[in-house]
Amino acid sequence: MMIRRGTFKATGIAGVLAASAGLASPALAQGWEPVKPVTLVIPAGTGGGADQMARFVQGVVQKHNLMKQPLIVINKGGGAGAEGFLEMKASANDPHKIAITLSNLFTTPLGTGSPFNWKDMKPVSMLALDQFVLWVNVEKPYKTAKEYVDAVKAGEDRQFKMGGTGSKQEDQIVTAAIEQQTGGKKFTYVPYAGGGQVAVQLVGNHVDSTVNNPIEAVGQWRAAQLRPLCIFDAQRSTYTQKVTDKEAWSDIPTCKESGLPVEYQMLRGIFTTKNATPAQVNYYVELFKKVMATPDWKEFMEKGAFNQTSMSGADFDKWLVSAEALHADLMKKAGFLATQ
Repeated sequence: MMIRRGTFKATGIAGVLAASAGLASPALAQGWEPVKPVTLVIPAGTGGGADQMARFVQGVVQKHNLMKQPLIVINKGGGAGAEGFLEMKASANDPHKIAITLSNLFTTPLGTGSPFNWKDMKPVSMLALDQFVLWVNVEKPYKTAKEYVDAVKAGEDRQFKMGGTGSKQEDQIVTAAIEQQTGGKKFTYVPYAGGGQVAVQLVGNHVDSTVNNPIEAVGQWRAAQLRPLCIFDAQRSTYTQKVTDKEAWSDIPTCKESGLPVEYQMLRGIFTTKNATPAQVNYYVELFKKVMATPDWKEFMEKGAFNQTSMSGADFDKWLVSAEALHADLMKKAGFLATQ
C-alpha cells in the first residue's frame, strides 16, 4: 500500500503552525523553582540523538548556572522508551522530573500497546525538529538515493539490511515508506538499542544503510566513513558551513531531489509530569528559553542540522494532537499498530 508524499510528511504539522510558533509563553504565576535536583529522563538508549541532546542541555545548564539545583540525566530506554514514559506517568505529582521526547512518544504506545499516552505528561516546549538522512558506507558504490533504491529493486527480497533504532519506531517507519518506492522489495530491518550503535554497525558493514539523525552519524561522516545520500525534508538544510573538507549539510540533496519522494522529521521536546501547576510548567518553559538563547545551543543546532522550529503552550498542544493522528495513520499503513 503506497504511502503518498502528502500523507507521510511530519513537516506538514510544523509548517501549519510555524507562523504562530516561537517560544511565546503566557503570563503565568511566577515564583516556583525546584527545591531538589531535577531528573531529566531519556526514554531511549545511550549514544542516540535524544541522549546527546539531553546531556548537552545538562552541560549548558551547568555551564551558564541556569538552575540552582542540579540537573540529573538518566536513560530509561527499555521497551522502546516505555520504561521512561511509564516512570513519568507514575511520577504525576513530582514536578522535579522532566523528559526529553522523540517521536516514540507516539510510536511506542501505538506499536506496543503500552498503557501510556502523551497526555499522561504535561507539555513544556518543542525544542526543535530532528532530521533523518539516508546513509551508506563510503565503500559502497552508491552516490545517490536513486542508485541505492535501484539496487534494492534489482536485488533479492530482503537482501539489503537497514539498521535502525528500535522496532516499529521512527527509523522503521521511514524504512517502510522507502519500501513503497522499491518495487515491492523489502529490507531486512535490523533494530539496535540506540543511534550510536546504528552508526557503528554501518561503518562495520553489518548493515547496508541507515536513516540516522544527522547528529548520530556526523562523526563518521566527518571521518569519511559514511556517505549521506539524501535528507528526508521538503527542502535542503540551511546550514552552509563545511562539515567535511568538501561538504556542508546544505550540500545534501532532499530525498525528493534524489528520486525518493519521502519526507519525515522527528520531535525533540520537553515534558514534565501530569499534575505540574502552570507556574511549574512555566519555570521549565523559561529555563529552556534560556538554554536556546545560548551560543552553545546555536552551535549544537548547526552541528546536528536541526530544523529550529520551536513552540510551547497552546501551539505545542495543537501540534501534538496532529502529530499523534499522523503517526497513527502512518503506522496503520505500515501494519505496525499493536492492534493489527
